[in-house]
Amino acid sequence: MTTTDPPATTVTTARWPAALAGLVGAAVALGASELIAGLLPGAPSLIAAVGQTVIDLQPAGAKDVVVALFGTNDKLAFELFIAVVATIIGAGLGILGRTRFPLAALGFVAFGAIGFAAAIGDPFTSPALAVVSVAVSVALGIRVMSWLLSRASGATRRTVAATPDWSRRSLLLQGGALGVTAVVAGVGGRALLERARSAPAAAADEIPPASDTLDDLVDATDLSPQVAGLSPIVIPNDRFYRIDTALLTPVVDAASWSLRIHGMVDRETTLTWDELLGLPLFEQYVTIACVSNEVGGNLVGNAKWTGVRLREVLDLAGVQQGATQLVGRAVDGWTAGMPTAWIMDPTREPMIAVRMNDEPLPAQHGFPARLIVPGLYGYVSATKWLSELELTTLEAFDGYWVPLGWAKEAPILTQARIDTPRRGARLAAGTMPIAGVAWAPDRGVSRVEVAIDDEWRDARLSSPISDATWVQWVVDWEATPGQHRISVRATDGEGTLQEERSTPPAPDGARGWHTVAVDVA
Repeated sequence: MTTTDPPATTVTTARWPAALAGLVGAAVALGASELIAGLLPGAPSLIAAVGQTVIDLQPAGAKDVVVALFGTNDKLAFELFIAVVATIIGAGLGILGRTRFPLAALGFVAFGAIGFAAAIGDPFTSPALAVVSVAVSVALGIRVMSWLLSRASGATRRTVAATPDWSRRSLLLQGGALGVTAVVAGVGGRALLERARSAPAAAADEIPPASDTLDDLVDATDLSPQVAGLSPIVIPNDRFYRIDTALLTPVVDAASWSLRIHGMVDRETTLTWDELLGLPLFEQYVTIACVSNEVGGNLVGNAKWTGVRLREVLDLAGVQQGATQLVGRAVDGWTAGMPTAWIMDPTREPMIAVRMNDEPLPAQHGFPARLIVPGLYGYVSATKWLSELELTTLEAFDGYWVPLGWAKEAPILTQARIDTPRRGARLAAGTMPIAGVAWAPDRGVSRVEVAIDDEWRDARLSSPISDATWVQWVVDWEATPGQHRISVRATDGEGTLQEERSTPPAPDGARGWHTVAVDVA
């Protein structure tokens, strides 16, 4: 009596080991790319390069969905998605490689070419290092796939019914070990890359003190030490929200940085870092917000900014009549356009900021210089890593987000947020605070009202630093057992009540009253 291998078993074990081989090969290629990028400044991360290209080609509405789902973790989620998709494609190439290995290898080469094409579009990438990084990463990926496919072939041939499958276990262990090594290399390389790009590029003593300073108003104003869960008046730099299109923080050398002012000006002007710092510096607190912020969201923050007055810089070039739009351009090419009339209005102080909360501007927040324009959403104003100011007309140019469906002019809407208690909280009966923040830069907030089960009452407000900043508000509540519904609404300094109707963030900011439901026992 003779025994043959069951065909079904052979076919089953032939596919998944091949898929594992391709998946691990792709993971090794990606991990190698991240490690090389972390070790060699100027070498590209293939994940970031492809991701940045996808961001630049995104359809209208994509940003709103991603930010709504992941908030400030949008970049991490997006890059993980790219890595997962790449390894799934690798698994498919591994299956193809069982019978057509040259085609599978060519697939790796094709994806390497796509990564290279994406990488050389980054002004911070060295083309020579991009060639080396892609070549090494793709070669390692193909080599690992080839080796694991040979192991998988041996495991399949030795698969016999009722016989312990040590070969397959060995394959799993070896493939798993290589996969873990790839992940460790990738995470380690990305950590090195982020640390290099996040390192402070200027010491505090390189930036002269401001000639126009503020008294320390925050300690006397801030109610957060008295109310647990209430946002502080000033958000620390490491907790300040970050929303931008840069998957990797641009690295800018202040010594070689310059700011070009051109377009509809009397004389094109270029300022070096030292020349910018030679202008009078001043301080102001300004609340800025992202247009993607949902009602009750945390994509808003208040900080103390130090910098030069934007109008003084524009005066150096001489703004011509008819220049209705100021375009800020970042070192990576990102653009934002804002009305010149808004900038020139003497009731507000737009600035080129070089410090944030008395520290040199962090790399993630735009070192060496960024725009802070009170009252406008960031997507039309707050250009980080600033490199150019162009005077043009509103009709002649659209900033980065406008063609993607966002409004061309975007003043920040009046909003109030409940910080405590949180939605769905289970509370004990008794006296407790309901508290949060409200903002309407640069109109200021004159009143905040809180409704508990549709009964409105006035909240007490913190002393406003200025009309350009948010305020804290608090209501003392005698909570009784049962389920309660709490809402908040603000009135701005011009007497206008924020809108009740609910709208999504697109195209010009979310509207609606923040409401939470809580249970009191």
